[in-house]
Amino acid sequence: MPHPLFRRYIGIDYSGAATPDSRLPGLRVYLANAASLPQEIRPEPDHPQWRWTRRDLADWLADRLTESVPTLVGIDHGFSFPRACFDKYHLPSDWSHFLDDFQSHWPTDQPEIRVDDVRQGRTGNGAARQGDAHWRRCTEMRTREAKSRGDGGQPGIPAGKRTSGAKSVFHFDVPGSVAHSTHAGLPWLRRLRRQAGGRVHWWPFDGWAVAAGKTVVAEVYPSLWSGLWPRDDRTQDQQDAFCAAAWLQQADQDGRLASFFTPNLTDTEHADAAFEGWILGVV
Repeated sequence: MPHPLFRRYIGIDYSGAATPDSRLPGLRVYLANAASLPQEIRPEPDHPQWRWTRRDLADWLADRLTESVPTLVGIDHGFSFPRACFDKYHLPSDWSHFLDDFQSHWPTDQPEIRVDDVRQGRTGNGAARQGDAHWRRCTEMRTREAKSRGDGGQPGIPAGKRTSGAKSVFHFDVPGSVAHSTHAGLPWLRRLRRQAGGRVHWWPFDGWAVAAGKTVVAEVYPSLWSGLWPRDDRTQDQQDAFCAAAWLQQADQDGRLASFFTPNLTDTEHADAAFEGWILGVV
């Protein structure tokens, strides 16, 4: 029997809507322990209008990251930008520097600031860090190539349940876009990284190999797995968070996770992914 690397699994379906302090129906969190099915975590279970805000979620997650329970966290938004963006703005190939630079131009973790406020020039300096919807990271292109091959590129994904491929982190205002959630979520990753210090492995930016006993935070793409479990009475946002937690748990317990931490990349993909990031589960 494989020996699991983690004892807790958290799947987060993110939302870039409204402000950091808005209660958002699309922001969902599911948590599974070693032997339990994922259960939804609610910020105020006794409140008639319970919903997460991005700020509340960051505070809750910061507490989980500092606990002595090896935890695997999957968050559904882009963790970085494509090489083309780094090249255009002459940014060093360093994720921590990227997060600092991004937040200085897109301060979407600040009160009352919406992603569209920065996009439309009302605050921040988004014009100095704009991207092109045609720019894609290596990991996004890999999901599209898997679709074009017709095999999905994903072990365990049944026929008819393939994804159409991850969209660019700059592809706003289209169905299935992660652009808003990415531009809203990156400053919170920066904050969490600073708060957690060396206790957390931010995959793959801190390296592809994960030390035993470490808590890991990684980017996920729940569309890869949303057809593997019945939806039951969950909303699509709930289903995405549920499936993220369920897949992380399953892949760890059946021994496949180690191979997903070391995907089969070309030398160019490997070099670019060190600062572009990679979607856990894309091989």
